[in-house]
Amino acid sequence: MRILILGGTTEASALAGLLAENPCFSPLLSMAGRTSDPRPLPIPTRIGGFGGVEGLARFLVQERIEAVIDATHPFAAVMSRNAAAACAETDVPLLALRRPPWKPQEGDAWIEVASMEDAIRALGEVPRRVFLTVGRLELAPFAFAPQHTYLVRTIEPIGDALQVPNVIAIRDRAPFDEVAERALMQRERVDVVVTKNSGGAATYPKIAAARMLGLPVIVVARPEKPRDVAEVATAEAAFDWLETRHRGTP
Repeated sequence: MRILILGGTTEASALAGLLAENPCFSPLLSMAGRTSDPRPLPIPTRIGGFGGVEGLARFLVQERIEAVIDATHPFAAVMSRNAAAACAETDVPLLALRRPPWKPQEGDAWIEVASMEDAIRALGEVPRRVFLTVGRLELAPFAFAPQHTYLVRTIEPIGDALQVPNVIAIRDRAPFDEVAERALMQRERVDVVVTKNSGGAATYPKIAAARMLGLPVIVVARPEKPRDVAEVATAEAAFDWLETRHRGTP
């Protein structure tokens, strides 16, 4: 069974591992290519886009894809919309593998906002030391608030993505540890954390650390994704869905 996984998440990697061990499946993992040194995976991988809905639909037909798993990042809304449209056009079954969002717990001091622009406004005018963990591609808008000092953590070098006077750049990759996160925030005298509501366990330690330190966290809400798509929360559930379709009993 030919399967296309639209990846970029730990869930996509976990599903790739499950499929690699099963001879009933011939999976292909597609990555956007925004990370120059992705972790090696046990199934064939392609890098780059498809050329919109039309390009993805053409790819599904040419490669005889029998099922698509959308395991893209919770903020990759365009790719998810393209997948839904292309699969509808080609009549290829589609499943969304979407990790649940984080929910505030007792002791959290969350400021929930709808966009990066709202996050910038929530920082206020008074200079603060900001732990900014929103990804390299989302940094540019924060140049409109140059009064703050930004501690920026990304996988890739940020280059000139954030042009403000005071930037401290850290290159690191999840998973993270709560004790280490708390020590980092204390060492850098962080006043506030800004993050996307990506969900998952790998980057949650910064949320737990901020709670322990009593720090406010500005949380950017997820963009809207297609609602008329079947959805599961774990790689195991996605694997079960594929096995069911392979047996011919969807």
